[in-house]
Amino acid sequence: MSTFTLHDLQCFDAVVRGGSFQAAAALLHRSHPSVFAAVAKLEKQLDLPLLDRSGYRVAPTLAGKSLHRRAQTLLREMESLRTHAAQLAMGEESELRVVIGGLCPLKQTLGLLSRFFATCPTTRLHLYFEALSGPRERLLDGDADLILHHVDKNDPRVEWFDLCRLAIVPVAAPGFLPFAASRAIRPEQLRDFTQCVIRDTARHSAALNYFIVEGAPQCTVTDQSMKKEMILQGMGWGHLPYHLIERELRSGRLQSIAGRHLPGKTEEIVVARRRDRPHGPVANRLWDYLQEQAPKLRKAFAGGPPKSRKQSG
Repeated sequence: MSTFTLHDLQCFDAVVRGGSFQAAAALLHRSHPSVFAAVAKLEKQLDLPLLDRSGYRVAPTLAGKSLHRRAQTLLREMESLRTHAAQLAMGEESELRVVIGGLCPLKQTLGLLSRFFATCPTTRLHLYFEALSGPRERLLDGDADLILHHVDKNDPRVEWFDLCRLAIVPVAAPGFLPFAASRAIRPEQLRDFTQCVIRDTARHSAALNYFIVEGAPQCTVTDQSMKKEMILQGMGWGHLPYHLIERELRSGRLQSIAGRHLPGKTEEIVVARRRDRPHGPVANRLWDYLQEQAPKLRKAFAGGPPKSRKQSG
């Protein structure tokens, strides 16, 4: 039996994943004939039929399935080795792109970034502020090296660690609603009143909307500070991070309308980056630095509105 190559296995893997030679060629950015030839060569070398070509879609045979399962380990290791080699070849990055999500506590996160980049004078920080699905889109599009936001923790393309947990509370200014603020308010009672919402900054992803009361008039803003000010001025009601409005709730300038039917939410803010991309030395140092500092931030935001803690019990 002749020795087969990594290229042969990669072509076979792509055909299995794509279901056709054409799809495999597109995945690998190679020509259809070259992929077809590589798989045929692999079958000849192994003296095994690896693909069933009788159907509309190409499917692996029993032997093909078995070989494909075993090949996955080798291909993953090869990709990991390639990424590691790319990281070793990198010098100090001249710039890093960091995205802060709309819910992040700005004072604390900007303080962390400021202290870190003061030690990296040759690396320029490009800082972006995005809302809702904007940070995730930038990360997956390759437009960000690191994001501080919430993510789908089951996405295999992303690695992450927890930064802090933030309580999100529905609030209104006193007198904005014609009925008393209570824990019994239902969403349908708010349908006639303007709801202040954040605009999703994603460019091509499906827009996300949280806590929307269907049919209610809306006022759309670009950030949490403007949203807070509009609610304080009695121009609408909406959900805001507790750390941003703690003083206003205590002084009575804002009232919580959280309850059984409007429970609010606790959002998990993480530091995230692409798992499948190489990261340079400065990016890795920033990752380690934020991971070291995260316990302090988690402790600082461990508290929350008393009613929120009661509701979660």
